[in-house]
Amino acid sequence: MTRRTAEDTRRLILEAAIQMLLERGVTAGVQHIRLQEVLRSVGLTTGAAYRIWTDQTEFHRDLAVEMVGVRFAPPVASATEAIQDVLASDGSMHDVVRAAALDHVTYASKFHLEPESRDSHAFITALALRTAAGAWPELRVASAERHRASVAAFTEFYAALLHRYGRRMRSPLTIIDFTEAMAALGEGFAIRSAEGLDHPRYDIPQDAEVPSGRWTLFGIAILGLVDGFTLPASDEDAAPGRPTQSAGGRGR
Repeated sequence: MTRRTAEDTRRLILEAAIQMLLERGVTAGVQHIRLQEVLRSVGLTTGAAYRIWTDQTEFHRDLAVEMVGVRFAPPVASATEAIQDVLASDGSMHDVVRAAALDHVTYASKFHLEPESRDSHAFITALALRTAAGAWPELRVASAERHRASVAAFTEFYAALLHRYGRRMRSPLTIIDFTEAMAALGEGFAIRSAEGLDHPRYDIPQDAEVPSGRWTLFGIAILGLVDGFTLPASDEDAAPGRPTQSAGGRGR
């Protein structure tokens, strides 16, 4: 029988602890995942763990760092799927915004509505841990790395949409600036969802100054960001009286 290495043991314990954290939800926090309980769940002794961590604090630090790195899908997977039908049918940018924003709101709310949705649980749990990243330097590093990966993925996602719909960034702003603002907005609404707050939704009539249809507050906020950060890419698009459109999504 192959002897388990210290790293194998560490991985086994952390994976079991992450599963407990996801099952119990973000309100439990890493401090409520007791090492002894995790050891019992995987059939290991205290000695096996304390050859890796000197105390509970070290274990909780590594658990937090590991959890922040957990993804069950690429950052843009959900948003990409949400707008596929809109793009296939040559829908407007307003339609893209509406679909992507609704997807984010629905995705974040699964934390409460669908306990079995581990992807949503992982996203919200990691987000909550990132808000406490000052607790450990290692957690700050892991949080920053997750953020960089998300921004890189969504920068490409947004750039493709803006190009498709003939928009460019307002000078001197960049697509990364736009993505950072979108990430902050999306994560803010996700935190609201984690708090159990309902997301405002509106039925906008045809004669309103906001584009008509069924809108989330997140979607309307995205319209403001797009109008503030971008312009039509050509002089023809910018001609007086020609309507402009907007695009959106969110960062995870």
